[in-house]
Amino acid sequence: MQRTVGSESLAVLIENLTKDYGDVRAVDDLSLAISEAEVFGLLGPNGSGKTTTIKCLTGLLKPTKGRVRVGGFDVETESAKAREVMGVSPQETAVYRHLTGRENVALFGAMYSIPREALRTRVDTVLEKVGLLDDADRRVGKYSGGMMRRVSIAMALVHDPRIAFLDEPTVGMDPQARRAIWDFLLELKDDGRTVVLTTHYMEEAEELCDRVGIIDHGRLIALGSPADLKEKHRARNLEDVFIGITGRTIREGA
Repeated sequence: MQRTVGSESLAVLIENLTKDYGDVRAVDDLSLAISEAEVFGLLGPNGSGKTTTIKCLTGLLKPTKGRVRVGGFDVETESAKAREVMGVSPQETAVYRHLTGRENVALFGAMYSIPREALRTRVDTVLEKVGLLDDADRRVGKYSGGMMRRVSIAMALVHDPRIAFLDEPTVGMDPQARRAIWDFLLELKDDGRTVVLTTHYMEEAEELCDRVGIIDHGRLIALGSPADLKEKHRARNLEDVFIGITGRTIREGA
């Protein structure tokens, strides 16, 4: 069920996505296509609709209107097939604090029926990639917030998904840990995987993303590569682009 635009295969297709919470419209008629083997950044101030969009893409929220396809599958009507091709690290870190880092990742991998030996190898691989192999057998309740985020990312990626959705993946991490995650995500892209992330770190978006979409009040207001957006808006960096377009800093609420 491969969908294409020109010669590019689509990993994610969003058509007229709208999500209302009562009288509040969090996402407003959003349409977007994300290609395979692309790192795509969704940027916006706090309250702009980024996390709501990610939740609709991953099936955690039902859209008020519109359609979402992930890996060629309709997220609402083909949810089981869509879940098989995606990995998700939500903004709210969801880990079992009484288990070790290794146990958390292995438990999640087992949900995808990975053979035991292959799973053991894969768990070690992702823990090494996120820089947690040396601490893998400590209880997660003893981890720092940044370490818990790394466990969450390892859980999302242990089954080697085609498409990864990472909501604020490196928040709370020190520079060394953040760099390890950046390197891992770029490796995924080189392997043909697609990564869709939100971030408040503009340098992260410039370093990782092939394209970024800036949303505000639930609407897509800019789309392009970091270089193209900087050139178009005659800006030194993405932070200047962002402020120029929205009139707000990245962390300012709606």
